Amino acid sequence: MQSGQDESEIRVPVALGPRSYEVRVVSGRPGEFGAFARAALEASWSGRSCRSALIVTDEHLADLGLVDPYRDALAAVGIAPVVAVVPPGEASKSLEGAAGLYDELVTMRADRHTAVVAVGGGVVGDLAGFVAATYARGIPLLMVPTTLLAQVDSSVGGKVGVNHPGAKNIIGAFHQPGGVWIDTETLRTLPDRELRCGLAEVVKYGVILDAEFFDELEVQVEAILARDPAALRSIVARSCRLKAMVVERDEREETGLRAVLNFGHTVGHAIEAVAGYDGPYQHGEAVAIGMVAEARLAERLGWIGPEVVGRIERLLVRLGLPTAAPGLDADRLIDAMTRDKKNRGGRIRFVLPRAIGRVELTDGPDDAEVRAVLATV
Repeated sequence: MQSGQDESEIRVPVALGPRSYEVRVVSGRPGEFGAFARAALEASWSGRSCRSALIVTDEHLADLGLVDPYRDALAAVGIAPVVAVVPPGEASKSLEGAAGLYDELVTMRADRHTAVVAVGGGVVGDLAGFVAATYARGIPLLMVPTTLLAQVDSSVGGKVGVNHPGAKNIIGAFHQPGGVWIDTETLRTLPDRELRCGLAEVVKYGVILDAEFFDELEVQVEAILARDPAALRSIVARSCRLKAMVVERDEREETGLRAVLNFGHTVGHAIEAVAGYDGPYQHGEAVAIGMVAEARLAERLGWIGPEVVGRIERLLVRLGLPTAAPGLDADRLIDAMTRDKKNRGGRIRFVLPRAIGRVELTDGPDDAEVRAVLATV
């Protein structure tokens, strides 16, 4: 299963029976996307007849010209592309944003054989995926994630959706892509802060599932921050393999296994809610802080020793991520955590480490223990 860092192309299968697909990880090869797209579409009844596609992207990527190679690659394999550009940011991930894309599809006279191709970060992927899941009761979807966070997380697994004014990601569906094309060259234009936010999710995979991967991240920090293509391919592919392993066992969040992906997110989501979604902490930063807080909670329960907490915190600091969010009200944080979707019977449930590479879902921590940890956040 492991791939060497010198591989110029890494293929990660996502085995979901008739909904199986492949994640392809490359560097600097957008021209090959057309052949990949055609092959991925040929694997399904609707994709085999695909002759047109709606490419969804945002203004930032369009201005940088990053979408053009993918448009040209589709045209070269007989898929006529139409490009829809949405404003960047969470505001686009709405029912209004979806309605605009439905209008584009209707104008194209799109049918069940028309593909949607998401070229962008998590917002674009979630929005375009939701439209693909709901137009004509489901049409083919291809993902081309261009941020590290989207590459290692949201592009794999089939969760798509939009926001409601009262709740984030509350309107959605499960709609697996036909394929995921990841070109790490897109990360060269990614702001440093956004790269670091993606690295928080990469660290999470090591803590929850793969101690050896965590060890490798500790060794590769300098190469990763220097955006070495081989190092980036390696960590992206490894993260996708681990995400795929979880999704294969719990595709629709029905067995509880997929909950392990929420390590750091119980506290992290609360930080985002209390500080404000347009506030000082981006998602990856809040998750980094949440991972440290939840590791300390595991230490208070006697599950791990201080050396494990220290390793997690040191790696996050070396990657340039925050590990504390001072000044946030503990009562408001706890109130936000009471609305977490993992909760049961009125108890806040956390995903906490038993060791590097192994976590467990628990409602064991009492209010006093949670408050004691939040005092250190």
